[in-house]
Amino acid sequence: MRELKHLSEIFENYDTFVIDLWGVMHNGVVLNSKAIDAINQLKNNAKKIVFLSNAPRPSFQVVNFLLKMKMDKKFLTNVITSGEAAMHAINNKQFGKTFFHLGPPRDTDVFEKVKENKTELEKCDFILCTGLFDEHEDDLEFYKVFLKKHITKKLVCTNPDLTVHRGNVEELCAGSIAKEFEKLGGEVIYFGKPYNEIYKMCFNSNEKVLAIGDNLRTDIRGANNLSIDCLFITDGVHRDEYKNVSELDTLLKKYNVKANFFQNELKW
Repeated sequence: MRELKHLSEIFENYDTFVIDLWGVMHNGVVLNSKAIDAINQLKNNAKKIVFLSNAPRPSFQVVNFLLKMKMDKKFLTNVITSGEAAMHAINNKQFGKTFFHLGPPRDTDVFEKVKENKTELEKCDFILCTGLFDEHEDDLEFYKVFLKKHITKKLVCTNPDLTVHRGNVEELCAGSIAKEFEKLGGEVIYFGKPYNEIYKMCFNSNEKVLAIGDNLRTDIRGANNLSIDCLFITDGVHRDEYKNVSELDTLLKKYNVKANFFQNELKW
């Protein structure tokens, strides 16, 4: 793994850049100005940019969120979310008709077209997990008890991430509930990175791709699964797991992944 001082050193080797949002382009509060400069340079060099996010919401919601953060609309032509992929499957009744929504009210757009099929946990065909309830947002023990009698149902997870940093505060994501459900013996259907299906929405097999992300479990493993090159952003979700650059190889071994390059933040 090579430390990359500047993305400009290697960008000519690739056609398409599949870039994570949270942890790379922003921290949930503000945009990363160096990362914005990097994508601006890529766009000026006619490179294809795809933002691939494990957000449990439809793509348009993430676009609106980025616009509110003052990201220029010209960058937002290719935004793909795990929620968007899950929404298509739910609308097609891929896992049954009725569902119980496990997650906060802000995520209801993901099932807007089939909202009449939402029902109680005891009656549903499957559980749709977009995150944690607002009133139990940091209590995984609650979900172990809440779900243990319902492991015969499939749980559809629209965000495989375990945690995310909003500014400096770590928050749990839907993936943490999914892991607990699996420990209970239940089956989970995941949408998003690192699962191959979502990448079909991002690029064709003839494109030379560089994946850029801060999450070893999702961004980097997803790139490994597809045998595409990747750039690991170290000052993201794993920033508290290592003290200096010399420990990065050990960190990657811990997650059983490989990266071609690393930067502390995305910069041109």
